[in-house]
Amino acid sequence: MVKITQNIEAAYEVETTYGNPPATALSHLGLLDTFDPRSVERNITPVPSIGQSTDTHHAKGPLTVTVPLKIACQGTGWQQLLGRAIGVTNVDNGAGGGLDLNVPHKLTSDVSSLAILAKEIDGDYTLVGGVVPNEVTLTADYSTGGYITCEATCTGQYSEDDANGQFSGTFYTEDYRPASVAFPNAPSDEPLLPTDLTVFVAPNLGNTDVAVSTKGIQIDGPVGSYVEVGEGYIRAFTNADILDTQFDTDGAIPLDADLNALDALITGDGNWDSTVLGSGGAELSANLVKGIYKTSNTIDDDADSTETGNANIYVATNADATGMTTEFDNLKTVALKIANNNTALPGKTNSVWLQNNKIARGKSDITLDITMTGEDETWYDKYVAGTNIPLIRLDFGTSGSIALTNGTITAFSRPLTPGSEIVDTMSIKFRGAGDYKNYSSFAISADWTL
Repeated sequence: MVKITQNIEAAYEVETTYGNPPATALSHLGLLDTFDPRSVERNITPVPSIGQSTDTHHAKGPLTVTVPLKIACQGTGWQQLLGRAIGVTNVDNGAGGGLDLNVPHKLTSDVSSLAILAKEIDGDYTLVGGVVPNEVTLTADYSTGGYITCEATCTGQYSEDDANGQFSGTFYTEDYRPASVAFPNAPSDEPLLPTDLTVFVAPNLGNTDVAVSTKGIQIDGPVGSYVEVGEGYIRAFTNADILDTQFDTDGAIPLDADLNALDALITGDGNWDSTVLGSGGAELSANLVKGIYKTSNTIDDDADSTETGNANIYVATNADATGMTTEFDNLKTVALKIANNNTALPGKTNSVWLQNNKIARGKSDITLDITMTGEDETWYDKYVAGTNIPLIRLDFGTSGSIALTNGTITAFSRPLTPGSEIVDTMSIKFRGAGDYKNYSSFAISADWTL
């Protein structure tokens, strides 16, 4: 029988250790557009000699496994790929209680991997462990229709086949037979359409004047303290870089209410205090500009301390300072790209020489490319002036949201074609906000659970 692609499904499982599939519970990856779990290349060095062939001998090098993936944004597979390209943060108070969630809170230096299992309808299985997204692109095309897609260029540690799903080769020893680990059903919900995505943009910081910052919150904390403001949570740390559990008893507060509510929670803690800035109490705390802010102040400092700073964290607003409700209108295409520049570390495991034996995470480039019908000079003026866009939010409704912080328009074009509308094309890069530590890690932040 001729093999056809519609007889193949894929599922994933989160690995706690790189390249070690747990073989406990699978989740469906979603609708596949492009997928190859057997993309394995052996690095061969030809050894020439006198004779007819230039490759008289072959010196075998390491195996390179890549996993090209393109899926519709359906179920949780796209969130896992995109979220792990951002990074995994455990939002936990560290004391065995309260919040305990893995979220793509910020860019991290750790590698987070998946095991992917492909199954043909007649039961042939392929298992790839150590799948790490290197470049991930989320694309919505409003001009041609179709689903929102997530395309990922991934590396894998190793790829192995088995007819029944019980892997017992030289590398994997996991049992993925249906009797041991049930292969999941496909997601029942419809894939996300471009119309399910709203792209909000806030050009100002709490004021109608772009040069003035007003609405927000001022946070005072113990000596050496700081806070992280992400898309879903604000977390507080002591001078020892550990979560301060006196900060709402969890060390973390969900950003799901207005600034008045956030102020009340912070002020109620013994070591912390806060003040709403610029009559901004009704502003949504989710619109605080994402970053890392130093919050040390003399309010709780030792007498000899020189720490006198505190954090003024502003909300991002429309040009009229009435919240963050302005949208990029008449969109044609939206493409968010995360490029992690990962580095492969060759080595040998289980007598197999692997190019991706380990992976070192590189620095990330966050780029948003937008094409839309030109309406005014707002964004062109920002491009010419080189001023930043404090916050852009990709809102997927009940499927979560992504915040992009401190954007600079790096390229702008507006071609003029007779008889057609004027179309703006923009490329925006992001660098996070704040004044402490590696605040650039908040160039991107998402709020769903991994």
